[in-house]
Amino acid sequence: MTITKRVTFIAKEGCEDKMKELLIAMIEPSKKEPGVIFYDIFQCKDNKKKFYAVESWESNEALDGHKATAHYAVYKASYEPYCDDKYTEDLDILG
Repeated sequence: MTITKRVTFIAKEGCEDKMKELLIAMIEPSKKEPGVIFYDIFQCKDNKKKFYAVESWESNEALDGHKATAHYAVYKASYEPYCDDKYTEDLDILG
C-alpha cells in the first residue's frame, strides 16, 4: 500500500533560512532510500515561512525505514527551535 503525505512546516519569524537549510538537507539522502517513490520539499512563493514536504513511499515499512535513518534523526533533533507549527496530511494519489 502506497503511503503519501504532505507535511507542512511554518517557520518562526526570522528562521526561514535555517528551516530551509534543514529541509533541503533531507532531499538527497531521502531520494536514495529503498521504497521511496517521491520526495521533495517546496517553499510557498507568497509566504516564505511556509514549507511543504511531499513524500510517497511503497509501504509503511519503507516509511519506517526512512524514520530510522541518520539524516531523519538529525532533522528531528534540529527543526523545533525554528518551527512555529507543523502538521501532516495523508494524501491519496488520484492518477
